[in-house]
Amino acid sequence: MADTADTRTPAEIEADIKRRRAVLADTLDEIGVRVHPKTIVGDAKAKVVSHVDHTLGRAYVQVNRVVTEVRAQFVDEEGAPRPERIVPVALVAAGVVGLVVVGLRRRRA
Repeated sequence: MADTADTRTPAEIEADIKRRRAVLADTLDEIGVRVHPKTIVGDAKAKVVSHVDHTLGRAYVQVNRVVTEVRAQFVDEEGAPRPERIVPVALVAAGVVGLVVVGLRRRRA
């Protein structure tokens, strides 16, 4: 059997106990901070903000992609407008607006 006798002096044992108490106190303080309601709420808010930022960033990229694709339908490679595509869309839009206006006027009458 191995010799397990403690060869430390009483002063060394007391110093070790003080050191371990200090480490334990720091650990308990850290746990107290982690489980404090304000810390938990702050962490949750940070996660939500991060998720929202990530989602908004992805949405911005997707919208930008769609806008670029739609723009490409109405503008040629050099940036000049394509009247053969713009005029029909403008006429349809004007027709829809006209129908909405007529519908609103009928409801009021």
